[in-house]
Amino acid sequence: MKNRIWLITGISSGLGKALAKSVIDKGDFVIGTFRKQSQVEAFNNKNIKNAQAILLDITNENNIEKSIENIISKHGKIDVLVNNAGMGFVGAVEETSIKEVRTVFEPNFFGTLKMTQTVLPFMRKAKSGHIVQISSHGGIKAFAGFGIYNASKFALEGFSEAMAQEVVPLGIKVSIVEPGPFRTNFAGNGLGQTEKVIDDYSETVGAFRTKLKEIDGKQEGDPIKASKAIINLVNSENPTLRLPLGKVALMTIGMKLESVKSDLETNRKISEKAVYQ
Repeated sequence: MKNRIWLITGISSGLGKALAKSVIDKGDFVIGTFRKQSQVEAFNNKNIKNAQAILLDITNENNIEKSIENIISKHGKIDVLVNNAGMGFVGAVEETSIKEVRTVFEPNFFGTLKMTQTVLPFMRKAKSGHIVQISSHGGIKAFAGFGIYNASKFALEGFSEAMAQEVVPLGIKVSIVEPGPFRTNFAGNGLGQTEKVIDDYSETVGAFRTKLKEIDGKQEGDPIKASKAIINLVNSENPTLRLPLGKVALMTIGMKLESVKSDLETNRKISEKAVYQ
């Protein structure tokens, strides 16, 4: 399909920025979201014919509804929705306040869910469309220090996996992208942290905080190569539900699968007996 319209949230930096550029280079039209008007204006001044920037805060439900209505009114369709906007967050579960948890879940789960729900009716009417959820290898495997972030991505993966089954008869495709560490601002200024720090977690969460700082700018993942992989996924006739990206993602997701399999086999006899005979 040529001349598709992609709606990509969060294109100011990182994977979102790289994906927007790659899609434009391929000849499709990009509608990208920013949270600052100055960013919108700068982007639109450079991309007059092949892209459009809009001001959108995905934590604002009314903002989402009005933005989607405007896009459909102007362009008539959204072929590909990429829910990329979100935030990273580090801290022990005990260290994290409920207010901080909500701050993470608003963009990573509720905002993404609302974006998806608002676009789906138009895809249903068209009997076509592709929704790409940018998750993480942390949406499959949890890490000490990433518990709340993991929880938000686990939740994203949960509704997306169910939704993928719901929309199959409607001609709509769903894919979940699970990057490992990529060379973006995720581990830098874009990373949220708990206000409270408990010394008893220094060997686990503290070590994780230090590791994130050390790898910032040195991550193995190339955002441009990742964006090309996502485009190839969307272009494929039968895209997979999940797309892990990077060697670390393959390793950590593989570790999780082995751990689940081991627990399954260890408890098989106990599980089989926990039923009415």
